[in-house]
Amino acid sequence: MAKLISAYELRRHWVNHQEIALLDVREEGPYSLSHPLFALSVPISEIEQKLPALVPRRSAPVVVYDNGEGYVDRAAARAKSLGYTDVAILEGGLAGYARVGEVYRDVNVPSKAFGELVESINHTPSLSAREVKNLLETDPQVVVLDARRFEEYNTMSIPRGRSCPGGELVYRVFEVVPSPETTVVVNCAGRTRSIVGTQSLINSGVPNKVVALRNGTIGWTLEGFELEHRKEERALEPSSQATKLARRHARSWAEYVGVSMIDGDKLAQLAATPAGPYPAEFARGHPAGFSNAPGGQLVQATDEWVGVRGALLVLYDTDGVRARMTASWLLQLGWEVYVLDENSTVPADLSIAKVPSWIPPEAGAISTEDLKRLKEVTVVDLARSPSYRKGHIPGSWHASGPELIRDLKTINNKGPIVLTSPDGEIAAANAGYARNAISRDVFYLAGGTAAWVEAGNAVETETRWLSAPIDVYKRPYEGTSNARKDMQGYLDWEYGLVAQLANDGVSRFHVVRNQRVQGE
Repeated sequence: MAKLISAYELRRHWVNHQEIALLDVREEGPYSLSHPLFALSVPISEIEQKLPALVPRRSAPVVVYDNGEGYVDRAAARAKSLGYTDVAILEGGLAGYARVGEVYRDVNVPSKAFGELVESINHTPSLSAREVKNLLETDPQVVVLDARRFEEYNTMSIPRGRSCPGGELVYRVFEVVPSPETTVVVNCAGRTRSIVGTQSLINSGVPNKVVALRNGTIGWTLEGFELEHRKEERALEPSSQATKLARRHARSWAEYVGVSMIDGDKLAQLAATPAGPYPAEFARGHPAGFSNAPGGQLVQATDEWVGVRGALLVLYDTDGVRARMTASWLLQLGWEVYVLDENSTVPADLSIAKVPSWIPPEAGAISTEDLKRLKEVTVVDLARSPSYRKGHIPGSWHASGPELIRDLKTINNKGPIVLTSPDGEIAAANAGYARNAISRDVFYLAGGTAAWVEAGNAVETETRWLSAPIDVYKRPYEGTSNARKDMQGYLDWEYGLVAQLANDGVSRFHVVRNQRVQGE
């Protein structure tokens, strides 16, 4: 059995900036209802697939918890089987933690809470949906920059919006905006990326008036205004002159905030420390050892890229703009962060922690042709439910990954069971566990549903649930079918995050006020 760690000790790691990764091994639905500030959603059934990228160094402290479901011993064992050497169980689980610290709703909470703090400290300018609509109708020169990922923008956007993800704003603004007198509106689906994007442009010293669309597309929808769909307009790639100007502005702000620039030699020194760097930014022609993390999303959803709170981050780009601006925010979010100078050469022998690898077992693997030959077979899909809804092997059932055994026991026929998942890895990781827990033949489909499709086989969309799907939290700010009460409830929750942060006391956030004279 793994050792125990108390909630007090866990919180001391955060306050003292000591490395630690906290894993909520329940499904995302329950996680989204209540979790500690820096908890990561890593369902027990997905540990082999998700954990190595989030925690690449196997000596990093890892803590697992649930809310009494009985997952933690198994989760700790699975983490140890990947080679993690310092694995602990949170004493008392979620309920025990809630007695000493704040618990939060939703996902990507640290970034969202930080965004609210940024607005509170800097009084980030914003306009209501009605004010922005009036502005668009009266000023043909207004530029609207949508700071979300392109896929989100393509799904729904406000009139005259063009895609410019948050990490690209300073990089592209001087190419997109025709004159210093042009008003710039930054929007997202809710609040965070609008606030941080607007403040990025203001902090960098652009001469334009910049405002956020208050409450994003949610606010636009609640006001009764129509959104546009399937737009594909993107902010232009900057010219060399625009890039030079953006670099000057980004460099000035990064220096003001205190972002540390390093060269290849310093990177090698950092890599040699026990903690080692956590390479988190990627660009075309990226150095070996760096991984892809678009700057805006890295600030908006840091917990989806970096699992170890207290880790050391190194960012890189090829333009001298995006990494600096991203680092300026991560520094304020409480991370130790450095930027590798874009003109530096990374040492060929750089010592970067090798990401733990997991190799699917050969035992129990079958091919698509083997699957077709099986009699009275039941196919069980461990995909996330939205993926399952989009298309799955005909006749297959959806099961809960963490509650796989419970769900498999509800299957009536006595024939073999074949587990599948989008690429087969999650199915492979859970097949042995299922085989040992039930008295039936259990196989997994090598290559998963993707292999089924690649072999020319059809999929269907009719759903069959072995239990209610609680594996994914329905985000009220994504998609086009959200209830008004859910959208308003989400906004009300965001407004209360600053108070929660103050009561919790573990964030280590520090928002830098821009007190420079315009033009510095």
